[in-house]
Amino acid sequence: MATRFWDMVEARQIEASSLVCVGLDSDFVQIPEFLKKSLDPDEAIFAFNRAIIDMTRDLVCAYKLNWAFYLVHGAKGLQCLYDTIAYIHRTAPTVPVILDAKFGDIGNSNEDYAKTAFDCLGADAVTVSPYVGGLALKPFLEREDKGVIVLARTSNPGAEEFQDRLVTEDGEPQCFYVAKQVANVWNEKGNCGIVVGATRPEELGLIRLLVGDLPILVPGIGAQGGDIKATVGAGMDSNRRGMMINSSRGIIFASDKEDFAAVAREEAIKLRDAINFYCEEVGHEENG
Repeated sequence: MATRFWDMVEARQIEASSLVCVGLDSDFVQIPEFLKKSLDPDEAIFAFNRAIIDMTRDLVCAYKLNWAFYLVHGAKGLQCLYDTIAYIHRTAPTVPVILDAKFGDIGNSNEDYAKTAFDCLGADAVTVSPYVGGLALKPFLEREDKGVIVLARTSNPGAEEFQDRLVTEDGEPQCFYVAKQVANVWNEKGNCGIVVGATRPEELGLIRLLVGDLPILVPGIGAQGGDIKATVGAGMDSNRRGMMINSSRGIIFASDKEDFAAVAREEAIKLRDAINFYCEEVGHEENG
């Protein structure tokens, strides 16, 4: 059996001393002009991604690719997505890749989605929506060597429309119910995690208490305004890890000049070091 996804993540977190996940949300509009002038969109995105990967692969515990930024370019964009994942596996074989597609369909469709993500594109993990229920998500949940990261509390404005609705007699919001369901029922094969945004650290802390050491993918740091110290204090597990803290725009688009990859590296180092500082600080406070 292939190495389990969360084992890969933990090994990388230790090896790189990093909880940073870099999001390769490579929006063509924001790619530096000098690349766009000389290359077709898919070629420009792939060249951009290669440069970012080359400059950050020793600093990250994972990469996350939102496939919307690739599918918009049609067949060539899909090829670019495939090529980017293959490039990561070739040049950074210990760094796992998350396909951020938020799958959520009926069982038969999910069988093909799982094959697409894992077998065709080569992703090590996917994000999924819980709305269709665990039975429909079985094609993902049964892939015990792969990661299944379930949306619990997302970082986008308007998420409270459904995620904050009270769904139990005890007044529990839906996002808490989802998190507990993943931890206590769906994680039978030990391959599940959840998404909880950094923009609501108080809820992140409460969810951490509900799910124990279940891994959490944390978007919302950087351009979305999530606070690093609050996120670390609320979200880290008993081993002072347990999170993949994702930053996309704040790292990959930190410069629109020819130095973009070098600046991305600087930003990744800043984020890694800030996270590690607060992990130590919180650990000392707990022990003190």
